[in-house]
Amino acid sequence: MEVNIKPLLFPLIFKYSIMITTALFFTLQLVGFTTAIGRGSLSSSSSSGAKMGQWKILLKSTGVVGMHMALTHHNTVLMFDQTESGRSGYLLHGRKRGRKYGGIRCSYSDVNDSSCWAHSVEYDIAANSIRPLRLETDTWCSSGAFLSNGTLLQTGGHGNGYRRIRYFRPCSNHRCSWTQSRHSLVNNRWYSSNQRLPSAKDRVIVVGGKDTFSYEFVPKLSHSDERSFALPFLHKTYNRREDGNNLYPFLHLSSDGKLFIFANRDSILLDYKRDKVIKTYPRMPGGGSRNYPSSGSSVMLPLDHKDGFQKVEVMVCGGSSSGAYEAAQQGTHLKGLSTCGRMVITGHNHKWVMEHMPGPRLLNDMLILPTGQILIINGAKHGCAGWNNAANPSLQPYLYNPKKRWGHRFSVLKSAKIARLYHSSAILLPDGRVLVAGGNPNRHYTFKNVAFPTELRLQAFTPYYMERHYHNIRPSNVSINHKHSRRDRLDSTIGYGKEFTVRFRLRRKPSKVVNFNVYAPPFTTHSISMNQRMLKLRCRRMVREKDGWINAVIEAPPSANVAPSGYYMLTVVNEGIPSLSHWVRFDHV
Repeated sequence: MEVNIKPLLFPLIFKYSIMITTALFFTLQLVGFTTAIGRGSLSSSSSSGAKMGQWKILLKSTGVVGMHMALTHHNTVLMFDQTESGRSGYLLHGRKRGRKYGGIRCSYSDVNDSSCWAHSVEYDIAANSIRPLRLETDTWCSSGAFLSNGTLLQTGGHGNGYRRIRYFRPCSNHRCSWTQSRHSLVNNRWYSSNQRLPSAKDRVIVVGGKDTFSYEFVPKLSHSDERSFALPFLHKTYNRREDGNNLYPFLHLSSDGKLFIFANRDSILLDYKRDKVIKTYPRMPGGGSRNYPSSGSSVMLPLDHKDGFQKVEVMVCGGSSSGAYEAAQQGTHLKGLSTCGRMVITGHNHKWVMEHMPGPRLLNDMLILPTGQILIINGAKHGCAGWNNAANPSLQPYLYNPKKRWGHRFSVLKSAKIARLYHSSAILLPDGRVLVAGGNPNRHYTFKNVAFPTELRLQAFTPYYMERHYHNIRPSNVSINHKHSRRDRLDSTIGYGKEFTVRFRLRRKPSKVVNFNVYAPPFTTHSISMNQRMLKLRCRRMVREKDGWINAVIEAPPSANVAPSGYYMLTVVNEGIPSLSHWVRFDHV
């Protein structure tokens, strides 16, 4: 059904002004700590080489809170929150003027009627514009994953959305909308996590949820799939006094096709095909917890062709102190965790290597940048997740370089001026910027008389590598070509292990190391970036032509275990400076 959209502007609580200045380049001190957790002392090196970056406000209001975000291969961003929050920034009308979908009149007085208000929008990156969308059921604290054709599969939520399955297939004509499946999940899935599986049949595994200690598959391909599978690990890691501390478990697909699951402070390797835990890893050292509502974050570090993509290393950062949830219910906000842990999950020797961030952090997002560095952004320094459970916003992003020596990997970037606490999110864009949205620790859209009002402003953080200063070494005019082995024509889908050509231009001779990185865009919410993944691909040969043009022959990932089928952003990185990213699709051909 077609709808007419009428925007409603909310009052802004704080007046602000934006000053655009000439790009500044500063050398930052890095921080190092001793190995003993809890007695590390800050040290510094002379310089880090990392620059500060820049912040910019893109829109004064997105209309809805960016609680969940996902980048599509049409260069749009889906944002949505919860229908139960009532009145949003956009009033929906049906075909008949003043009529809603149930045939009842809609007006601005229908504050709590979710069918009258948009709680999802599509953001067009190039146009810097918003298109409101209608959600039929509540997506509050839900989960998602992209399928091989670029469709977002979205699962669970709250209330009438507990067991719902939704789809959004992006399009170029701005007419696509949410559709709801006639099939349902087996169990309620509120605060669950999704992982795209390497199957050729577009399967997704859905793990956990509030008071749900199981996993299941979407879609159901056989009679045995029509049930959920008990996962005792979720019982063992559950802390009832702390509202779980194992919700939104961290999921990472290992390059052997097995599923790494981290909850609270513990982790396992699951062979989901056999419904069997095949490995239990050491507990992460230190106190506190890492998962919701303690809400730290996690990434799988970039996989590399140099070892055949066999070394898989997971990193977990931040979280809340023990007892943080109970304390927050009494109005006390405990200091968050400042530690990160790295562990190689493949092979036979497993040990957490701990290090400290420059400060305590929770409710933080962790994104893999095109350079392979890790950006830690958003969050708070005290408390935990939940309604008004956090305090002291963490405004300074951290940049983490996994290739530097221990104790010299972190640098502090330019501080934001907008608090991004509970229900905020961040995603990487194809142009190298980071989109930051959301923040609402209140049950409804609230703009007055609260410590942290509902945040609707949309920001972009531009890392140092996009500064004009680096344009002379930045690869430009990137294009991707692939001749299908079974058809004598160019095809947009590249088969596993096949070769394809990347053509680009450099103003001067390329450096000795030019990397070709591909990145799977995640579904982000609640400090977790589901299905985020980066691979460093093999360059077979590279030929330099006249006028700076270069043709590079690249080898696609070897299998779906390494790179589940779907759309990836390919970036050419020269001397640590990335090109703009271009979309490429890997699939079973």
